[in-house]
Amino acid sequence: MYLILKTLHLLMIISWFAGLFYLPRIFVNLAMVEDKESSEYQRLCVMARKLYKFMTPIGIIAVIAGLWTWYVAYSMADIWLHIKTTATLILLVFNFHCGIILKNFQEKTNQRGHVWFRFYNEIPTILMLICVYLAVVKSTDLSWLAM
Repeated sequence: MYLILKTLHLLMIISWFAGLFYLPRIFVNLAMVEDKESSEYQRLCVMARKLYKFMTPIGIIAVIAGLWTWYVAYSMADIWLHIKTTATLILLVFNFHCGIILKNFQEKTNQRGHVWFRFYNEIPTILMLICVYLAVVKSTDLSWLAM
């Protein structure tokens, strides 16, 4: 059971992160389009909407599979899992914030420029690095984090 859950979790995480990396890149391109009535702007909005509708349920499944794996295989006292879960919650907030941004683009009310979105695009990368690091070092002593 554990290996099936872990496999499901990893597959969903990979798919979710593909969306978390790509959707903000679409936002960069949307922010660069000057004519909000152009076919380019409309096409990018459709791409962003379809990607968001694809990645959000996958992210939810990834989180459920991860929590289930935690329940099946790990102790609730493992500090690395608490930190990883916190990073995951931040990713969920990021995902849903992307939905708000997408709505702003669809309503043509976005006020942020492409440079802001280039920095925004790095948030999931940083959180992914934290989660991967914690998953890899989980067997080492992380007691210094409890201070």
